[in-house]
Amino acid sequence: MKTTLKSSDKIAVPVIIGLSIAVPVIVLVLMLLPERYNMFGADTITFPLFHAILNFATAILLIVGYFFMRAENYLLHRNTMIAAFGLSVIFLVSYVLSKISNEPVPYGGEGLLRYIYFFILISHIILSGIIVPLVLFTMYRGLSGQYSKHSKVARWTFPIWLYVAVTGVLVFLFMMPYY
Repeated sequence: MKTTLKSSDKIAVPVIIGLSIAVPVIVLVLMLLPERYNMFGADTITFPLFHAILNFATAILLIVGYFFMRAENYLLHRNTMIAAFGLSVIFLVSYVLSKISNEPVPYGGEGLLRYIYFFILISHIILSGIIVPLVLFTMYRGLSGQYSKHSKVARWTFPIWLYVAVTGVLVFLFMMPYY
């Protein structure tokens, strides 16, 4: 059976793929900057604290949105998930600004905590790259009324997005003594 792309898919799919490649590349390039430009005069902890708050709020919205979906309140589900997406976009912009503004802070923990921290950090970073296309495709499929495709990709998106949000908070908590 041959599937045909909707005319909107011909635009949206390449844009989603392009953003899914561009976002991690931009973040990587910014992390390797030889010099930082603290244009906001922010303390070292300012951005990480803001990011932890955004991640925490995103996790709450994801859970609430999931319950709205299970209760078949699709309007509230949609609005809650759009809010979670909005917070994630704010996070991403702020994260880029933080990479331009502040030097990376090394983790100073030792022993078992160090291994736990790096496991959480590495899985968080890897899944952060994977979640970009998943969220974009999930949002696009839901907002364009392609509910069957939306639900198929959302089954993967929800737990990964929630994991990334929660581990973002955990990374902050591990790093807090070193800011």
